[in-house]
Amino acid sequence: MVLYICIKALRIRPLSAEELVKIQSRLQRNVISTTPFTPNQVVVQGEKKQSFTFDHVFGTETTQKEIYDKAVMNLVDQFLEGNNVTVLAFGHTSSGKTYTMGTVESSSTQESKGIIPRSITTLLSCINSTQYKTRKFFMKVSFVEIYNDELIDLLCEGSDKKINTALGGLQEIRVNSAEEVMGLLSLGQLNRRATAQDLDQNDSNNNSHVIVTFTLSQQKFIPTNGSSTSYSSDTPPTTPNKVYSPKLNKQFEGDWVTVTSKFHFVDLAGNEMEKGNFGLEHKLKEHLTSTNETTTKVAIGNAICALGDPPQNATFLPYKNNKLTKILQNHLCNNTKALIIACVSPIEYNIKETINTLEYAKYARNIK
Repeated sequence: MVLYICIKALRIRPLSAEELVKIQSRLQRNVISTTPFTPNQVVVQGEKKQSFTFDHVFGTETTQKEIYDKAVMNLVDQFLEGNNVTVLAFGHTSSGKTYTMGTVESSSTQESKGIIPRSITTLLSCINSTQYKTRKFFMKVSFVEIYNDELIDLLCEGSDKKINTALGGLQEIRVNSAEEVMGLLSLGQLNRRATAQDLDQNDSNNNSHVIVTFTLSQQKFIPTNGSSTSYSSDTPPTTPNKVYSPKLNKQFEGDWVTVTSKFHFVDLAGNEMEKGNFGLEHKLKEHLTSTNETTTKVAIGNAICALGDPPQNATFLPYKNNKLTKILQNHLCNNTKALIIACVSPIEYNIKETINTLEYAKYARNIK
């Protein structure tokens, strides 16, 4: 297992208009604070004072663009260079996960666009730029929901949308523009709501996980004589492993290679305390109900905890305990650059869920 980069970030969302109306004013007190002297640390004033440190802390005034520029943009470059990338958001329901990710395009304004639409816009701009004109690209997108330990293909138009853990039969649709991507995400959300109605599920968005994956294949020339210059695959090679550059009047030894990389955007279901926490062993209670969804949250928690604080002499990580973690096994290792975003509410009304999320994020921060 190789995990080269794992960046941990915290996003604190502002108080919503609904909360101002429905929540008692005494429970609207801000319980999370930051200081300019320790910009990557937050302090929570609950029953006791607790502090947590992250690579990035985004306060209530942080814009969508600032989060993307500081934490995500560099990952798009890594993806273009052939590395696998995972951006994973978690937190309690209504903590801002989906808004931050942009899994659902709720607004057409540029300022409100989330990580996914911003990433795909940057990616396609780079692909069509002169910097990468010597490469040939082919990109596909898939959209999967995991509910009750079942995998559902949200881009499948047929009635049988369930797929196996190996993702056999998964719909992967070629895309060439940001508009096509957002159209497919809208289709996925429609299928998600339709599935929720079929299952008599009141709120699919709160109780299921979704994974949006972009698969990028590119052809590029890799010289073996020390030159780092890229050459177009339209240039006729003089031999099967040579290419001629008229500009430099020189032949270069090398090979044309096809590199495939994946960019995964994971929006986890809410981690409400009453439904069971993320599975931190020292916090689990025996009376947790053994529903599949609770098991899913426990399993992902155990896997992240094992990555962040592996047991001594451990020879494996508990990925196979659950379908979500089996999929994430390849999303959190194997030459992957990962960004894990914890999303929380700043008010006292949600303090239990906020601390639960921060405790889980503390383990994630230990991942190497």
